[in-house]
Amino acid sequence: MAAENHTEISEFLLLGLSDDTELQPLIYGLFLSMYLVTVLGNLLIVLAVTSDAHLHTPMYFFLSNLSLVDICFTSTTVPKMLVNIETHNKHISYMGCLTQVYFFIIFAGLDNLLLTVMAYDRFVAICHPLHYTVIMNPRLCALLVLMSWWVISLDALFHVMLMMRLTFSLGTEIPHFFCELAQVLKVASSDTLINDICMFVSAVFLGVFPITGILYSYSKIVSSLMRVSSTANRYKAFSTCGSHLCVVSLFYGTVLGVYLSSAVTPSSQSSAIASVMYTVVTPMLNPFIYSMRNKDVKGALGRLLGTAASCL
Repeated sequence: MAAENHTEISEFLLLGLSDDTELQPLIYGLFLSMYLVTVLGNLLIVLAVTSDAHLHTPMYFFLSNLSLVDICFTSTTVPKMLVNIETHNKHISYMGCLTQVYFFIIFAGLDNLLLTVMAYDRFVAICHPLHYTVIMNPRLCALLVLMSWWVISLDALFHVMLMMRLTFSLGTEIPHFFCELAQVLKVASSDTLINDICMFVSAVFLGVFPITGILYSYSKIVSSLMRVSSTANRYKAFSTCGSHLCVVSLFYGTVLGVYLSSAVTPSSQSSAIASVMYTVVTPMLNPFIYSMRNKDVKGALGRLLGTAASCL
């Protein structure tokens, strides 16, 4: 068997967050709890938005899509990690690893693009309120979401196809709890220059441009609100952006923290622990941020839970 032929590689080893066997039950319980809270919280947001006619607006349409993506985002990595801990088995198949990379890129990218679309929605609502319903019509909203899926799916497919040309040694170990693109490229036996260049270009287009769009939208929002004479009206208008700003700060703050920590401390295990923040913690906190800071969502959740309780 050729040790360098990627077509002969049947599996990789995911080293996880820690080799300490005594910590495994704690890690398992912690991640299982966070995963269940993430799925339940985001599912409640989706059900509240779809069941309440008051929330059938562009802002909550995008929020329900974000919640659905967050469920899928966490489900891409955590279940496999829990199974590995439960079975004391660190293996992941070659195709399973490629699949995980593919869906991780898709859902991480969708989080990014949806946050940008939501910033545009707030920009139109505050800066062009009289034309809001005309501009943000259902057709445009659906098109923005579909375009986000299309762009990020092509990007993920492109990276996976480039990965398939790489070779790996037998028994390759990935120092992470899931197959992250950057970590997989580091353990490849063949030259990854083309992959690295494409990953950098993708990060610029799908990272820098969305952040620029969000910053531009909020600069226009702030500029528009500064022209509002009434402080109460100014606060009321900007309060609709509060939850989105918190989620944006949390998402980009944790992602930036991961890559800064990787640059300062090149330890792969430290990078894996830091990445828990944006892969698990952020999707878990998003429903709480939107439900606690938004009266409409809290009201819809109350009515949804009340209906469910009366049916029992």
